Amino acid sequence: MKNVLKIILIIGIFSMPLFSNAQKAIKLGHINSNDLLKIMPGRDSAQKVLEKHAKELETTLKGMQNELETRYQEFTTNQSQMSELIKQTKTKELQDMQARIQDFQDNAQKDYQDKEKKLLTPIIDKAKKAIEDVASENKYSYIFDSGVGSLLYQDASDDILPMVKKKLNLK
Repeated sequence: MKNVLKIILIIGIFSMPLFSNAQKAIKLGHINSNDLLKIMPGRDSAQKVLEKHAKELETTLKGMQNELETRYQEFTTNQSQMSELIKQTKTKELQDMQARIQDFQDNAQKDYQDKEKKLLTPIIDKAKKAIEDVASENKYSYIFDSGVGSLLYQDASDDILPMVKKKLNLK
C-alpha cells in the first residue's frame, strides 16, 4: 500500500508541470492593419510611384485605342473604294491592333500588380515584424486583424496598435 501511495505521489509531482502548461491563460490582442499601413513610412511615396505608373499605362492604352478608332474610321469611310484584298488586309490589321490592345491591357494589369507588390512588400513585412515583436514581447497568444473585417466580436482583447506604433517610432 505504501508503494502504491509513493507511485501516485511521484506521478503527481512529475505530471504537475504538464497540467500547469495546459492551464496557461490565453492573451488576445487585435490591430487594424489598414490604420497601421496608412501611417507606415514610405507608403505615401510608394503610392505616388504607383499612381504615376498607372497614369503612364493608361495614357499608352488610350493612345493605342485612339489609333485603332482613327484607323477604323478611315476604313469605314474608304472601304467602298477598296478592293477585296485591301479590305481583307485592313480588316486583319484592325483585328491585330485590337488583339495588341487586349494583350497590353492584360500585361499592364500584371505589370501594375508586380510593381505594387515590389513597392509595398517591404513596408508590409516591416509592419508584420513589428506586430510579431510586440506580440512576443507582451506574451500574446493571438493577434487578430480587425482591419480585414474578419473579427466578429471583440471584448477581452487589447488593441496593440499603440505598441506597434511605438515599436516603429511612429506618431
